[in-house]
Amino acid sequence: MKQRGLKTRKNGSTLSASRLRVPRAGLHDQAAARLRTLIIRGDLAPGEPLMEVELSELLGVSRTPLREALKLLATEGLVELRLNRSAVVAPLRREEISELFEAVSGIERIAAELAAVRMTARDLQKIRNLHERMERFHEAGELRDYFDLNQQIHEFIVACARNSALKSTHETLMARVERARFFALSSRARWDESVQEHLEILQALEKREAERAGKLLGHHVHRTGEVVNDALHARAGLIEESRPPAGEPIGADA
Repeated sequence: MKQRGLKTRKNGSTLSASRLRVPRAGLHDQAAARLRTLIIRGDLAPGEPLMEVELSELLGVSRTPLREALKLLATEGLVELRLNRSAVVAPLRREEISELFEAVSGIERIAAELAAVRMTARDLQKIRNLHERMERFHEAGELRDYFDLNQQIHEFIVACARNSALKSTHETLMARVERARFFALSSRARWDESVQEHLEILQALEKREAERAGKLLGHHVHRTGEVVNDALHARAGLIEESRPPAGEPIGADA
């Protein structure tokens, strides 16, 4: 008699339906998504301890999926797991910010150059619509809505380069970049400056000026990195001058 739940294959072997079924997204993924947003938007400040009991209650999950969520965020550079101590929101370090924006500036510059010649008329209309909506949020002082559209524009330009290697590399850095970009926009002067830079980038893309579009976007990203570092220098508690010592183990508690 064939066992229940097993399917006989042509070669005589059997497969269990329960083993093949793809699981739905786990609680740790949902917890990680919520924590990621809180960290990026600054609701959980750089260097802030992440107390498991409090977070479990806040998110409505047990400590096991919470720990898995923290491990995931650690791989993204948003959380630091310290042996025998509570996890903390990763500090914003000037050295790392400089390296991060140097890398992203190069990626987005190349992406803009490619996008300028590969974008369709429909793509250009979409980015124009996004920009106009973003400007309205800027005029209304709606920082978070503005920021969401700002990020969509950066991601869309990279997507329009139609280069999967560029896109995947960009995606691995986005969580860390988003946090720093949001921090930079807490400066109204930079916010105003950023809107004008986005307009110039849009115009270069519409004119198919690849070199100019790349130069403008690369400068825009690099400038944001400078603003973040300047702000960090003036705000104690958010910055550590260097990475943790190599001898200090970082990992999940047992």
